[in-house]
Parts: sequence; structure tokens; C-alpha cells
Amino acid sequence: MYNYIKGKITYIANSYIVLENNNIGYEIKSATPYDYKIDDVVTIYLYLNVREDIQELYGFKTLEEKEFFLKLISVKGLGPKSALPIIASNNISGVIEAIKEGDAKYLQKFPGIGPKASQQIILDLHGKIDIDKTIKTNPKLLDAKAALESLGYKQKEIKQVLPIIEANLDKELGELIKIALRNLI
Repeated sequence: MYNYIKGKITYIANSYIVLENNNIGYEIKSATPYDYKIDDVVTIYLYLNVREDIQELYGFKTLEEKEFFLKLISVKGLGPKSALPIIASNNISGVIEAIKEGDAKYLQKFPGIGPKASQQIILDLHGKIDIDKTIKTNPKLLDAKAALESLGYKQKEIKQVLPIIEANLDKELGELIKIALRNLI
């Protein structure tokens, strides 16, 4: 129903932000509300969660975060409140890698994810998500990866710094490459 909304941040709380658009304040649940600042003008990608007793908007900085969130909530028994802390880790590639490797212990470090839920995530998503597809859908990640390749770094080395690059996507491309280089040396 909603894809994104662009507006000004007017309020920040522990679990949500208020985004004003056309004199309407939208309360949007956010994995990382304190990444924003009051009066910032931002674009937030949205997911509308509708149940019989509640309607909630969940917001994401990037389309990739939203798509990964949608995959997580497709897992049997995993709802939006359990998926949000996984998104908050800012390490989507690490979570994808854990799913690919079947690392249930890694997934259990997130609040609300126990042994049963972690196994269900691996069972439902193994083979359905790929870190390279996530990279290809984000132009800034793709550009950073291409820059590192042109500097002579191997795929294995680049994959090690992808979580760091993902966590700093709010920075300019040049700064992203500098951060990656500092962590490669």
C-alpha cells in the first residue's frame, strides 16, 4: 500500500520517529530511530502492518532493508517486532551469511530469537536470499565494491568489509572507500 514517504523528522522516541509530510505527522516504527536528527528531511521506505487491533507503519532507510525485513517476517512465527532488532544490527550481510552457513547461534543473539526461531529462519530462508543480490540492488554498495576491485582487492577481502560498508551507507562514496581501506589494511 505504501512504498515510501518523504518528510521532516519532528520527534524521535526509543522505538519510533514522527515524520511530518503535508502537515500530517506519521508515527513510524524504526529499527534505529536515533540515527535521525530533528528537522532532517528524509525518505523512509514503509511497511504497513495491519492486524485486527492495530495498524503500524515500519520505516527503513533503504529499500534493501525493507526487502530484507519482508523476507524475515515471511518466516513462520516471526513478526515485525522480532524482525526489527535484526535490521537494527546494521549488518544484513552478516545475518545473510549466518543463514547461508546455518549458524543458529549467531541468530540467537537478537532479542526474541531463541533456538526454535533461529532454526526456523534458517529453514525458511536458506537458499532464498543471497548477499550478492543485496549488494547489486544498492548502487552505493556496488560502487564501493567496484572501487575496491579496481584497487586490486580480491572478492574474499571485499566480503570481509561489506558489513562495515553497509553500516556506513549514510556517508559519501569516497568516505565509504576510506573506511573500507582502513579495515582492509
